[in-house]
Amino acid sequence: MAENLDELISLYKEQNHLFEQFKNAVVDCFRLEPTLNQAGSPTIHSIKSRLKDPAHLREKLERKSHDANSAPITRDNFFKRVTDLTGVRVLHLYQDQFPQIHKFIEHKINSQDWYLAEKPTAYSWDPEAASFFESLGLEVKLKESYYTSIHYLIKPKESSDVCCEIQVRTLFEEIWGEIDHTINYPTPTNSRSCKEQLRVLSKLVSTGTRLADSIFRTHAEEGTRANQ
Repeated sequence: MAENLDELISLYKEQNHLFEQFKNAVVDCFRLEPTLNQAGSPTIHSIKSRLKDPAHLREKLERKSHDANSAPITRDNFFKRVTDLTGVRVLHLYQDQFPQIHKFIEHKINSQDWYLAEKPTAYSWDPEAASFFESLGLEVKLKESYYTSIHYLIKPKESSDVCCEIQVRTLFEEIWGEIDHTINYPTPTNSRSCKEQLRVLSKLVSTGTRLADSIFRTHAEEGTRANQ
């Protein structure tokens, strides 16, 4: 198994320049899109990106090798089975901004600049948020951890092995995600208290996101009345 892991890590290192090139291209698409970066009131707050660290990849492959319900990862299926080798995270302030980001991603796909590797997924535990995402044509899934984010898995060409995972979330959701990641990655916590506290925090995050939407809607309405 160790030799197989070394071979897979080497395969990734040989190809990771292609992943970095695509990652940078995706970042630039978001960063340079005028409709998402309006002066004074941008839709996108910030963008993060990363390549999978080889040490973290080794840990992931080791975990999967001990999963009796998972088929072995080989050199032939590596890039199809491991699809998070590079990622771009797009952050925005409040949920009402998301449809514009979603529309931009759809445009890139419809114009065949990007190709979907799988159906986009919205992870949410909140029934109201789930209905909102479903209205945009997204598949909604619930994670036991109460993880909240929207995921798109894209490729530069339909036949390409290079994938980039785009995550879109609010700043409130990013805070929750960073705390969860610190506690649960790469080894999930065994603390029942921490798990319960993370669930409570996710509910506070949902409340904060809704309140942010309300604040900006009120601000827009008052601005409209002032201009009449």
